[in-house]
Parts: sequence; C-alpha cells; structure tokens
Amino acid sequence: MSTTNQIPQQIASYLLKIEAVALRPHQPFTWTSGIKSPIYCDNRLTMSYPEVREYIAESFAAIIREQYPEVEVIAGTATAGIPHAAWAAQKMNLPMAYIRDKAKGHGKENMIEGHIKPGQKVIVIEDLISTGGSSLKAAQAVQAAGAEVLAVLAIFSYQLDKAVQAFSEANIPLQSLSNYTALTEVAVREGRIQEADLTLLQSFRANPAAYGEALN
Repeated sequence: MSTTNQIPQQIASYLLKIEAVALRPHQPFTWTSGIKSPIYCDNRLTMSYPEVREYIAESFAAIIREQYPEVEVIAGTATAGIPHAAWAAQKMNLPMAYIRDKAKGHGKENMIEGHIKPGQKVIVIEDLISTGGSSLKAAQAVQAAGAEVLAVLAIFSYQLDKAVQAFSEANIPLQSLSNYTALTEVAVREGRIQEADLTLLQSFRANPAAYGEALN
C-alpha cells in the first residue's frame, strides 16, 4: 500500500490505465449541465478491476483511520458510491448505509437506506466530485437525519471552484483520493497527452466557461 502522499498519483494512473478517464483537450465532452469539458470520468469502471477497487478501498480506509478515527458509519451515495462505501466499511468493520438522490416514492419513502442514528459520526463516500451539488445534497440528508458528517470523501475531484465554495459554505470537509491536477501530471508523464496541451487542460479547471468559449 502506498503512503497517503502517493495515493493521488497512483489513483490517477489506475484511472487512466483502465480508461475510467478520457482526456480530449481539443474535442471536449459535454456534461449534462451543458459544461464543455476536456475530461470525462466514469469511476463505475473501477468495480470491474479487483486490484483497482482494492487500492481505492484501502486508500479510503487509510485516510479515515488517520484523519477521522471517531467515525461510526460509512455511507455511500447512490449509485456509484455504494460499492466503494461497502468495501471501505468492510475493511474497517463498520456499519454501512447509502443515500438515495431523492426519497423513495413508496413504502417508508426513505432517502437513507440502512441505519444512521441521530448523533452518529458519518463519513460519506462519493465516486466523483464535479460541481458538488449532488454530493452536498447527500451529506445534508445525513445531517437532516440528526447525524454529524465528518467529511465527504471521493475517488476523484475535478477541483472546480464551485464545488470547493459550496462545501466551504456548508461547513462540510471535502477530500478526494485523486484530483484533476494529479491526473494531468500523470497523463503527461505517461505520454497520454502532450505537454503542450497542459495549459489548455489547466484553463478548464480555472474557468470552465472560458475554456468552452475558447474552443468555439
């Protein structure tokens, strides 16, 4: 197992290797929100690779043991955060729950499945942080249940200012195993993109709207 300082680069390398991340600086993807992006990340692919999912689970567990030893429940976001929360919870021998994107429309109309009791200390696990809206909504559902969110942990973050600001305003710590900076550095080092494209990739993180306009 790598030290926590090595995790961002190793996760980035894994995501590139299994093609969970695609980089197209000059032919951007269009997100659901309409944002033009040079990167597309599908961390659901990590489930299909035992070595990768094991590394992710152990990385989550290592960070939680080191920084949030008081945690009592691991909660995953539906749907992509669920398996990683389950694997991390198993490693730590902790209860696990998951959070729907909206309350179920029948039965008990739960938004949280599993037991999260008032006063419990919870880590929320997400697969990806883009603008942060859905992840923050999940964390706030845990707070609405009377529990304390110690942090939201994700596999990968685009490091967009909008997400950082939203979590800061909500006073909920946000942390990711890897991020956009580490990914672009690894992509250049491994020859997956040209160094000349690095400035273009960095411009997206600094200002997504301006990046999209520059390509028109």
